[in-house]
Parts: sequence; C-alpha cells; structure tokens
Amino acid sequence: MDLRPGVPHPLGAHYDGSGTNFAVASSVADRVWLCRFDPDGREDRSLLPGRTGSVFHGYAPDLHPGTRYGFRVRGPYDPELGHRCNPHKLLLDPYARCLDGRVRWNEALFSYRFDDPDGPVNTQDSAPFMPKARVVDPFFDWGLDRPPRTSWADTVIYELHVKGFTARHPGLPAELRGTYAGLAHPAVVEHLVQLGITAVELLPVHAFVHPANLLEKGLRNYWGYDSIGYFAPHAEYSRSRRAGGEVNEFKQMVKDLHAAGIEVLLDVVYNHTAEGNHLGPTLCFRGLDNHMYYRTVEGQARYYMDYTGCGNSLDTRSPFVLQLIMDSLRYWVEEMHVDGFRFDLATVLAREEHHFDLGAGFFDIVQQDPVLRQTKLIAEPWDVGEGGYQVGGFPTYWSEWNGAFRDHVRDFWRGQEGTLGLFAKRLTGSADLYEHAHRPPQASINFVTAHDGFTLRDLVSYNHRHNEANGEDNQDGDEHNRSWNCGVEGDTEDADVLALRSQQSRNFIATLLLSHGVPMLLAGDEMGRTQGGNNNAYCQDNEVSWVDWSAKDEALLAFTQQLLELRRRNPAFRRPTWFHPGLSRSHPDIEWYRSDGQPMEPDDWELPYAKSVAVFMSGESAEDSKEWTEPGRSFLLLINASHEDVLFTIPNVLDRWGWTQILDTSAKHREFKRRSMRRRRHLECHARSMTLLASAT
Repeated sequence: MDLRPGVPHPLGAHYDGSGTNFAVASSVADRVWLCRFDPDGREDRSLLPGRTGSVFHGYAPDLHPGTRYGFRVRGPYDPELGHRCNPHKLLLDPYARCLDGRVRWNEALFSYRFDDPDGPVNTQDSAPFMPKARVVDPFFDWGLDRPPRTSWADTVIYELHVKGFTARHPGLPAELRGTYAGLAHPAVVEHLVQLGITAVELLPVHAFVHPANLLEKGLRNYWGYDSIGYFAPHAEYSRSRRAGGEVNEFKQMVKDLHAAGIEVLLDVVYNHTAEGNHLGPTLCFRGLDNHMYYRTVEGQARYYMDYTGCGNSLDTRSPFVLQLIMDSLRYWVEEMHVDGFRFDLATVLAREEHHFDLGAGFFDIVQQDPVLRQTKLIAEPWDVGEGGYQVGGFPTYWSEWNGAFRDHVRDFWRGQEGTLGLFAKRLTGSADLYEHAHRPPQASINFVTAHDGFTLRDLVSYNHRHNEANGEDNQDGDEHNRSWNCGVEGDTEDADVLALRSQQSRNFIATLLLSHGVPMLLAGDEMGRTQGGNNNAYCQDNEVSWVDWSAKDEALLAFTQQLLELRRRNPAFRRPTWFHPGLSRSHPDIEWYRSDGQPMEPDDWELPYAKSVAVFMSGESAEDSKEWTEPGRSFLLLINASHEDVLFTIPNVLDRWGWTQILDTSAKHREFKRRSMRRRRHLECHARSMTLLASAT
C-alpha cells in the first residue's frame, strides 16, 4: 500500500476525491499501522509515515470509499501504570464514519488470557473477530433541506427506538421494518404528524456492541447504550445491503422528517464505551491510549473510575476526549443534519477532579461553539457517582430531563399524602429548580415515563417490576416505579379496573401536556403500549419492547391527539416565560384556589390529606401576547387525586369569565366533552380525575 505523510487534521479517514487521508491520536504509541482488508479478509499493513505531536497520519492515493480498515498500535503494555497497547489487537478508528461487521466474541479480543488475567499479554490476533471501519463518500444531495428550528416553547418531544417503533408496523414493507428508512416512511410519518409531536428523540444510533453475557443468554443490547463508534450510524438499523449504505439512509431519514416539520434529536452516550472495566476487550480507545481516553483510579491505574455503572468513564479532562466529543457532535449536526442531543448521564461529562463542576471545560467549549449553540441540548442530569444528582444544576443554555416532575406527578396521582405542593410546582414549570438561575421554563423536559422504566400502560397496571425474562432473577430495574394500586396486576377482564387504568392514563397524559415546560412522550404511550410489566427492557429486542400497532388503544390515541392540538392552539400551556402569581389582582397570570372557591393559603399546601386544587391560568400577557395565536383565552383546571368525588365552586373573581368544560379525564369517550357552564357556580370533579374549563374569550 502506497502511503505518503499526509496531514494530521482532520482526524479519521477522509476521502478527497482522489485518495484518503488517515489520522489517529495516541500520546504513548511509538508506531501505528494502517491495516487494509480486502473482500476476502486478507490484511495489508503499512506504517503511518507522518507524525505531528500525538497524531499519526498518512495519505493513501489508491484508497477509495468502501475500503475496510483498522489500526494497530505499538506502545507500552503495563496495566499497573494504565498502559494497554497491544499490536496484536486490531483497533477501530474512533472517527470511523461507518463500521462493517460486528464484534464476534472470542478470547483473542482481550489482552489477557482468561485463565491468567494478571499474566503475560495475550498475543492472539483479534482481526478475524473485529468489525472493520470503512472509508465513506461524504456526498449526499440534501436539496432544500432546512432544520425546522422549532422554538423550545413549541417543542413536543417523542422518545422512540428506531427498530422498536417500526418493527411491527403493518403499513411498512417487511424490508423496511426496524430501519431508518422505515421511520421515514409516509405511513410512520403520518402517525407522528397527526399525533402532533415536533421532535423525535432517537435512542442511541451510534454504532454499539452487544455484550457477550447478553448474547450467551439469547438476549441483545436493545437500547444501545454501549457505544463504540461516535460517528457511525448503527448498521443493524439499515435496510441497505450496500457497504456504507446506512450513512445515506440515515441522512435521507433526517431529510424526510424535516420535510414533515419534525426535528431529529439523538440520545448520545459520551460518558463511557463498550470496552467496559479492566477485564473488558480491547476494541479501540483502550489499545490506542488507555490513559488519554479513560479516567483511571489514582494510584491504581489498572482500574477505571466508574461514574456510569458500566465499567469505565471517558476522561473529559483530556483535550483529545473533548475534541472527540465536539468533533462528533459537529459531525452529526453539519453532515447528518440532526437538530440536537440528549446526553446520557451528562453529569459525568462535567466532572473535573471528581465532583460535578459548572466551570468544567466541557461546558465551556459547548457554549462557545457556533454550531452547537444553535441546537437543542438536553442533559440527563445525573450519574451514579457521589453528588451525581444535578437536576436544576446545569448551565442556562441547557434543558434537562426533570426527574422531579416524573417522581412528584406519579406520587400525586397514586394518592400519596403531602404531595399537592410539589405537584403544583411541577405543573407550573418547576420554578423552584430553574428560575433562580434565570433559566426559562423550557429548561424543564417534563416526562412521566421514558425508555428506562414502565410504559404508561404498565405504570397504571403493575405495582412491581416483572423482569424475569432479563435473566437476573427479577433483581434488575427500579423497584420504586409504583404508580397507583388498582388492586389487580397485569391482564384482567374486570371492567372497573380497566376503566380506572384508562382514567389514570388520561390523568398522566393530561398533566404532562398541560404543564409548563417541554413535554416528552414515550413512543407508544399514546396507544397503550405494554411491556408486560418489564421496567428494564434494555435487553429485550423482541415483542416485549417493540410497539404492537395491532393492539392500538384508539380512544387513548384520540385523547392524546386532541390534547396536543389544544396545547398547540393555546399559548397558556406553552408560555416562554414564568407565571407571575398576583402580578395584578385584576388580571393575574396564575391563581390557586381550594375546592370551595377560596384562594389557597400557605397552610393549605401543607395539609397531608390535601389532594385537590383549582388553578387559573391566564391566556393574556403583555410581554408575550404578540406571539400568541389566541390571546385572551384563559383556563381553569380542576384537579382531584383523592378517591372521592369533590364538588368545586367557581371562584367569585372568575365568575364573570363565562366558562365551557372542554375536558374531563373521567369521561369514557374519545372526544373532549364540551359543556357550557353558563349560570353554574358548582361542578363535580370525579375521583382521580381532572376537568378543564376554558374561558369564552
């Protein structure tokens, strides 16, 4: 193979129309080989002839898109000092745009012998068992594609799994099910548009690994939280059988979703990799420069700091790790046209010495980046390390998964005492968490369910997890996912139980979609999707996790669609600024009332048995009305989480408005129930239900 010195930047493999430049970083290597593989798997090795600082590079004039390649590195192997270079292990390019093949588990992938982990280095060649990187052609015709740039105030997020959402869709040809192309199919896009969401948040689509322990049990890494390629779309989600076809298929998916007005957000896992702990395989980063990429234990460099619960943590204090993350993020925005990111275990990324730090380098480089600051940035604001729970603690320009919203809304609707005040805070945007830092209400990503936990149907159907199929004796997953005890778990023909479950489902969806902040729906919740009580389906790549479109709950779907349309048409539910209670007694933004029509007093919130409240939300605001489509329309929301009916009195100060009842979550029908409240002062709110009244103007 003819190799010239080439250039050190950009990192990775880049085809310029004539040949390909290769560049890879390692501060400890003394030699790096570029390894090319022909269609029969034969390997051709050549030393990269150029070196600039820690970057090894070379230009191959005869290598074109489709070429399969990897690297081998010679350098120190001394686990006690944190060095794990081993030229017998083929390494993936950290910047690979495409990965061909999958990891085939074998002892050769490890730098030690299974029967002697502390013994001499394992010299078995790992290449036959490794996926290979491919050189890709970057050209794609984006045409007139433009990012929707939906404002945060108007955003509704739909968290979905590319495969699970499409694998059983009856409107898709068999070859499109479970693929990027399937997600962009008109039959699927139609559901998303009619539902009324504005953004899909895709569970990890970076190339990932299926761990050996799962495969041995006949399971798979369904969620995909074991990344190994931060630039490569996961190939298993592609219909294409052409080498590298998943790259263009992903781009076409984004283009088609954008054409429908839907943004694409990616769930990204930059906190750890699939190489695991000190006994894990050598696939990429570990063999390139273990110390440069990973955080090791001080004084015991054989071991890794594990803030993730997955065996290792990437070291975001390292300039090359920060560069890797930033280059990856910019690539997905500039080349793949995605609109934003949800950062898994984001607290890890901002740990400097050991603790979470608002002044971390990661935050600094994201904020100053001209590309990323135009995108949506969402943090999962916790990890498993000390001080890892940081809900409300991220910088101003970030939004966060609001775990407090999930927990307090669930507690309220299952009737837990003393939760009314917390519920009220979550309903109105969690100002206690965000306003003090001058963050807008849209800093709060509100959710009741997500991929990690029960689906909505299971939340109202099970009191305990049922994860037996995961092969961990039902010990995995969060046992504290309990919602409301309806008396019967799982399948039942009891009409009263089924009716109450449906009612609780409507309560959760209505709370989510009428709350201040950005709502996030879990895909399938609007249709009553069940996982049979499994609240940790990370390894269930099968009918347990896939959306069953044949079992669609049409009534719940219609209810959700109408609520989303109500939210879209009425800015009182998607204000870009905070409510200001009592700003003007003649026209307050928001007011709280007891069921007897009297204003809530401070002591009323503290009563342990208080489970009902009325909230008035104004449809007028001098600072916002110019952005509103229906200024002047206000709402009165009656909320009753008790097990008894409650008679509400319309407050005297609101009697002049003229009200129409437009929503009752206890009603057993598909359409919103509209009933004029003219000359009526009292309204019964049924047990465990919500009623929404709209003003005449």
